Amino acid sequence: MTSNSTSERSEAYIALGANLGRREETLREALRMLNAHAEIEVLRVSDLYETDPVGYADQPPFLNMAAAVGTSLAPHKLLEAMQDIEDRLGRVRDIRFGPRTADLDLLWMEGLTIASEALTLPHPRMHERFFVLIPLADIVPEQEPSGLRTLVDDSLIELGEASGIVRFGPPLFP
Repeated sequence: MTSNSTSERSEAYIALGANLGRREETLREALRMLNAHAEIEVLRVSDLYETDPVGYADQPPFLNMAAAVGTSLAPHKLLEAMQDIEDRLGRVRDIRFGPRTADLDLLWMEGLTIASEALTLPHPRMHERFFVLIPLADIVPEQEPSGLRTLVDDSLIELGEASGIVRFGPPLFP
């Protein structure tokens, strides 16, 4: 894929999180903004999960979820669109893994492998995090062809019993 949009449509998976402000409303607005983009369509969303912070622990709990999107954007352009949405929702990048109004991470895009300064696919830590894997398990189809479902299932087995995560509510979209 090139760094510009293409006419070919891909399916991508995004993790969304928030732990500042009106978390639920912020995630709903992030989904609305993704879907309003001319080259992104929200296809499926997970339930909401409240999760303990990871990395920097001195902060409020997060609301996390995952979304499957259809897009004609190349991975780097999709990431740019996601970062623009974060910025429009008031995201400030002060502390690594710190508190934030909105966090959108591109996790997977049809099994592509990318290692650039701006983007690594698949997401390098997704297989270690219940707050990513459990929402993904809600929305990745059993017969997903690129290997994501297998990765999610195998990672959940390897991690064992889930901790630091509870179901908070139903999907926010549409």
